Amino acid sequence: MLAGMWIRSTLAYPLSFALMMVTGVLITITDFVAVLLMFSHINAFGGFSLAEMALLYATSSLTMGIADLLTGSIERVGRRIRSGSLDAYLVRPVPAFIQTAADEFRLDKVGRVLQALTVLVIALTQIDVDWTVARGIMLVVGVVSGALIFCSFFTLGAAFQFIAIDSAELSNSFTYGGRTLTQYPLTAFGTDVVRAVTFVVPLAFVNFYPVLFLLGKQAPLGLPSWIGLLSPVAAAVMVAFAALGWRGGLRRYRSTGS
Repeated sequence: MLAGMWIRSTLAYPLSFALMMVTGVLITITDFVAVLLMFSHINAFGGFSLAEMALLYATSSLTMGIADLLTGSIERVGRRIRSGSLDAYLVRPVPAFIQTAADEFRLDKVGRVLQALTVLVIALTQIDVDWTVARGIMLVVGVVSGALIFCSFFTLGAAFQFIAIDSAELSNSFTYGGRTLTQYPLTAFGTDVVRAVTFVVPLAFVNFYPVLFLLGKQAPLGLPSWIGLLSPVAAAVMVAFAALGWRGGLRRYRSTGS
């Protein structure tokens, strides 16, 4: 209902909504244009062909697009903490998390999701994959798990704002920065980066390891080729951390005293 209210408000100005959606698509597609320009001079990057890179790009953008659509608005919680308006969320018969995530819900972000889906369909028609039931399920589960991981980063970033109010940029380094990182083969960044995004900040489970499983490629660091199947486990761990962080932030909240 909260999201529907913002959607109706947005659709009251259809031309503005259409322009914002088109603008969002054009902005996000420039990332893939950079990949196309890169492959006009090379045949492979980090052991990935153009079609395989398109699959990485599409899954990264799709997972981030879904997460941004569902929970991207939660990063505005710092503004409500400063003003004390978060108080109203705490006395309503709806979880504060839901109200914060639905705050100023932007339907135009759907354009980014549609753009990523388009690239994904094109990539799947160009790559040579021995499709099995397991690989088909892994594609769907990997996208859902990746979206949950990004949602968790949005939530953890919002929870940290209860401690350091002006810290939205820190969250952006893991969300929007993570999207940029996962659009490329992680092996191109060196083993230290791969270890960090595998065992510390599980960005590798957003799409890299699931895509390796789909393509039948060997995982780095001597890890088993089936490690992509653990992406739901990584997502569950991140969701648990995000839930604890959000509840801890709410318990810390003391309003403005006004």
